[in-house]
Amino acid sequence: MQIRLPSRYEDIDETYRGRLIPNQDLLKLVSEAKKSMQISGGIRFLPLYGESGAGKSCAAREISTHLPGTKTIILTKEEIESNDHLIARLTEESGHSKGKLLIAIIDQYEESVLGKEKIPTQFVEYLSLLDRGELRSCEILFIWLSTNLEFCRKLAQATTRNRRILLKERFIISGPPKSEWATIIEETFSFHNAEKALADYGVISTVIEEIIENSATLGEAIEEIGTKLGAGMNGLQNLSEYQVVIMWPVADSIRNQRVLQFSKPRDGYKLNWDIWFNELNEDDRKQLPIEELNRARLYFDVRIVPIRTADLYKMCDSLVEKEELKIASTYLKRFQATHFFHVISDDWDTYDYNPVRERQSKRASEAEAWYKTVTDKPTYIGRRIACALRQCGVDASHEKRIVSEYASVRADVFIDRHYTSIEKSKVIVELKVYSSENTMPSSIKDAIKTTLKRHAQLAGFLQRQ
Repeated sequence: MQIRLPSRYEDIDETYRGRLIPNQDLLKLVSEAKKSMQISGGIRFLPLYGESGAGKSCAAREISTHLPGTKTIILTKEEIESNDHLIARLTEESGHSKGKLLIAIIDQYEESVLGKEKIPTQFVEYLSLLDRGELRSCEILFIWLSTNLEFCRKLAQATTRNRRILLKERFIISGPPKSEWATIIEETFSFHNAEKALADYGVISTVIEEIIENSATLGEAIEEIGTKLGAGMNGLQNLSEYQVVIMWPVADSIRNQRVLQFSKPRDGYKLNWDIWFNELNEDDRKQLPIEELNRARLYFDVRIVPIRTADLYKMCDSLVEKEELKIASTYLKRFQATHFFHVISDDWDTYDYNPVRERQSKRASEAEAWYKTVTDKPTYIGRRIACALRQCGVDASHEKRIVSEYASVRADVFIDRHYTSIEKSKVIVELKVYSSENTMPSSIKDAIKTTLKRHAQLAGFLQRQ
């Protein structure tokens, strides 16, 4: 998928432009221009200054979105340089916008032409002629956008002989306040990337805030984040052969919902980074290596999948026995119908999703009672799950040590999908056998933190302490 984070108005999706935050000072000034023209007649001119990336184009070009009584147009190079072309365009546009204030925008034209020192005088002379000539009965506001404050000053000075047309001598756009930048950037990225979050591509909120703090304008911040995205694209695409799946047995609907809130069930139970991050307290956010943990989440495609104890209960009888047991086909079929099995089988995209529900039944009650007696035997449960997977045709083992040059982890259940075309052919299953009383949001958050830290160390993102 192509990643997009546009920093210029021209690159923003047309359907998103209407969401751009209006500049209220500019809208107020346009309203004043309308009233002034109704009373005194003639046209008006506004030199508008703003640093590159401050939002001049976004604010000016979307005036008509917020003020329905206006129509904005962008003047071309030919129309700025030729009086005849300019009159023809404005006459045509005025005819199509009866009753509306026409706003003609010149967007940094002077940056691309020679002899720009002559432009202010020439252009204002055009306006003066229009003010008294062919378009004297039309209500037109000209706005010249520039990143050069001195050029804007010259434009204003050029109106000395006809001060009436100058709407305001000095108008500066600084864009929305910095407190709103993070939200604007996140929303812009999400809209242009199928509702994905920046964190899903390795740029977490603390990184965004740091970039914003060091940026002079919103556009500059967006471009810096774009650079950050570009730097990480190759690494994010060269995915490891390992996938990490956190398997969490739940004995009732309350625990099921608590685990579910940390995942995205419809997206194959991918870890919901935003929910997990929001559960962290202030000390965690300051002290944890958040960027490295997020990188591990992406690198290992971490999933968190609840599984009902009722789907494990009969299958996990006689846990003390180490030898291979023949598990009844009825129990295996039930196990194969679980969301966990669909995730590790990599057929989630073709699965007709139904939410996990803990139903009240005799089997569920028995499973809940059974689970209370086995939470001290996680390795036995892992062994039996690996056994069941093998009998379902999956190459699985238990308590397998995974070693890298940086660290090692122990997979409670290890699945090798080398016989498939799946890019992530090896699955590390971490089994979280927590009692129902201990399956709280805080304990789930901490368990996820531990898993992310272990695997960040395995990949070398974090140094072992």
